[in-house]
Amino acid sequence: MSDTSFDVTLDLADGYTFDVDFHQPGVPSLRMDEPPPLGDSQGPNATRVLAAAIGNCLSASMLLCLRKARIDVDGMQTVVRTTLTRNEKGRLRVEGLQVELHPALVGEGPEQAKRCLGLFEDFCVVTESVRSGIDVDVSVSLESPASAPMTSEHA
Repeated sequence: MSDTSFDVTLDLADGYTFDVDFHQPGVPSLRMDEPPPLGDSQGPNATRVLAAAIGNCLSASMLLCLRKARIDVDGMQTVVRTTLTRNEKGRLRVEGLQVELHPALVGEGPEQAKRCLGLFEDFCVVTESVRSGIDVDVSVSLESPASAPMTSEHA
């Protein structure tokens, strides 16, 4: 059962470059592209966006916990190290992500923050979804001028 849903639209700009519309008021589109030799690196590719999404979600979850505990945070840097590998078919896959969060806590924050260390990951929607697996249904509609659209679905 879904609590909410939303759409994100990608429009081909040129080559392998897509402009992503998040359909969120005030949020600019994001240009994504593949690195050479396929693309021109006009923006991050999907793997980098996935790493950023995981890093952002964990950072926001940690900040939420710290702020609810009334711990002052002067800043935060998060580093996501992504390791790629090839599978048995030679296809590139994300093998793992190592996330380091570096919150700059003010005052007695470090001692108070220990409680958050055991809580914040569970509230990260993206990380916990990726860890447990996400159902992805794919359909392709090929418009044919002489007939109705042809659809191919893969799970």
